[in-house]
Amino acid sequence: MKYIDMHCDTVAEMYYRKERGQQYSLYENELHIDVKKLQKGGCLVQNFAAFVHLAVRKEPFNYANALIDLYYEQLELNKAYIAPVYKFEDIEKNEKAGLVSALLTIEEGEACEGKIENLRHFYDRGVRMMNLCWNYTNSLTTPNGIDIEKGVDIKETANGLTPLGFEFVEEMERLGIVVDTAHISDKGFYDVLEHSKKPFVDSHTNARSIFDHTRNLSDDMIKKMGERGCVAGVNFCCEFMKDLKKEEYGVSFELAVNHIKHLINKGGEDCVGFGSDYDGISSQGLAMANASYMPLFVDEMKRRGFSDDLIEKIFYKNVLRVYKEIL
Repeated sequence: MKYIDMHCDTVAEMYYRKERGQQYSLYENELHIDVKKLQKGGCLVQNFAAFVHLAVRKEPFNYANALIDLYYEQLELNKAYIAPVYKFEDIEKNEKAGLVSALLTIEEGEACEGKIENLRHFYDRGVRMMNLCWNYTNSLTTPNGIDIEKGVDIKETANGLTPLGFEFVEEMERLGIVVDTAHISDKGFYDVLEHSKKPFVDSHTNARSIFDHTRNLSDDMIKKMGERGCVAGVNFCCEFMKDLKKEEYGVSFELAVNHIKHLINKGGEDCVGFGSDYDGISSQGLAMANASYMPLFVDEMKRRGFSDDLIEKIFYKNVLRVYKEIL
C-alpha cells in the first residue's frame, strides 16, 4: 500500500549531525526515515520539513535556507531513488519512474522573518507547505504552545493571526503553498478556517477528545475541516496520543487507529491522512518504529473493519486530493 506522510523532521536531524561533524545520509541511517525505509514502506510522497527552533536559531531565514541546501544536496546524491515535487504532476511523473517523491515544507512561519518577499523566496526554492508557527508567538500568529521547561501545555484561545498572518495566508494560497495549521492556537485555527479559500491541512495532530493535548484538534475543528475538504495527519508522537488507561509509554497501531476512527467519525472519511512526525519524536514504545513499518497499519485497519477504499483514502488519496487542488 503506497502512502503519503505530511511531516517529518529528518532534514533537521541530519543537519544536527552535520554541525557535530558526524556522518549523515538520506540513503541509509539510524533515523526513522531514509531512502531504503521509504522504499520498503511503499512511500508515494514524503514531506520533509525545514524545522526552525526560534529559541535556538537566532537567524531563522538563514537557518531555514541552510536546511534547504542540505535537503537538495541529499536529493541530488540519491536522485536514482527520490525526486522533488514542485507541482502535482511531478508526483505522477516520479511514481511512473519508480521514484519516491519529496515535498519540501517549513515548520515555523517565522523562517520568513515577517517578510512576504521571503515567503516568495522559499516558494522559488521549492517550499510547498508551511505551518504558521511552532512553539513560540511570532509575527504571524500565536501557537498552542508547550512550556518545555515546566512541561505544561498552553491552550491559547484569545490570540490568533496577526494582520501580517492574514496577508501570509492569502499569499500562500496565491502562490500554491499549502497552509498548515499544526501547532497554531485555537483562535488562529478558526482565523485560518474563516479567512482561507482553499483546503488547508493540520499536518501532524490527533483527536483532542481521545487525549486532551493542546496540539490536538477539538471535535468542532475536525468537523469544520471535513466540511471544507481539509485533511488532518495522524501524528505518532506519544504525547499527542497517550492511552490514559495504560501506564506504559508508547504508541500502538491500535491506539493510532483509535484516533483515526474518531477523526473519521467527526469529520468524515475524506479528512484523514498521516503526519508521522518521524525524527521529531521518541522511538520508545513506538510500534511503527520507522517508515518501513507503515504497511502494518493495513492489518490493524482491516481488523477494525476498514474497507480497502477507505484505507486507500487514509494512506494517500485524501492528501493527494489537496495537493492536486493547490500545487
